[in-house]
Amino acid sequence: MSIESLLTETAALTIAGVVTVSVGYYLIKGDIKTWSRLKSGSAPQDERLQLLPLRLQAHERLVVFIERINPSNLFLRLHHQGISVKDLQSLILNEIRAEYQHNVAQQLYVSGETWNVIRKLKDDTLGMVSNAAKDLPEHSTGIDLSKKILQHMAGIADNPYELTLDLIKKDIHQLF
Repeated sequence: MSIESLLTETAALTIAGVVTVSVGYYLIKGDIKTWSRLKSGSAPQDERLQLLPLRLQAHERLVVFIERINPSNLFLRLHHQGISVKDLQSLILNEIRAEYQHNVAQQLYVSGETWNVIRKLKDDTLGMVSNAAKDLPEHSTGIDLSKKILQHMAGIADNPYELTLDLIKKDIHQLF
């Protein structure tokens, strides 16, 4: 292979690469500009107004999520007569995971801090249920699990579900 053919191939590949990158940039430059305006807060008012209903809906859905994973509401919804600890634990863990998966896209419309708190609340709730079930005797009933978790919740000075709801409310007030 001669130097001339090597230089010709290198030049052709370089030109093709530059053309490809230029065409790609031209195709997405509008999206990049819109994203940067939205991110920096300098977006026109109409673009922000278009996002406002989506952000409010996301906050609403996360409020419902928090209420649905609150142990007092979980027990009312999932407990039935004669259920064992293991069955109730399984139902609760599956319900929390399903609710979370159903709402995971809402993180696009809330602050990173708020989403992290919601994810931690979900993880803490899963851990609390698992730890309470683990500490109960093998022949315990679902009522025993309910009592243990609700007693634990009563012993917490600041209800984490209420604190998370307050954080979401603060997020909503920042939108206006």
